[in-house]
Amino acid sequence: MTTVSELQQAILDLSEADYSELRRWLLDQEWERWEREFDEDVRAGKLDDLASQALEAKARGNLKDL
Repeated sequence: MTTVSELQQAILDLSEADYSELRRWLLDQEWERWEREFDEDVRAGKLDDLASQALEAKARGNLKDL
């Protein structure tokens, strides 16, 4: 098993090209995890209150166009 400190050192030893490739891959992984968590929160109803508040604000005309 590789330790975090071993991984950190291996990352420091990467070429610029390999580091860039690893960074892109890690960002993709982070985005995929965020999407899964968001989808789970939506299914669990954790965002229902926020959605209701936004719809009420829209109905009152309290929202601004971006």
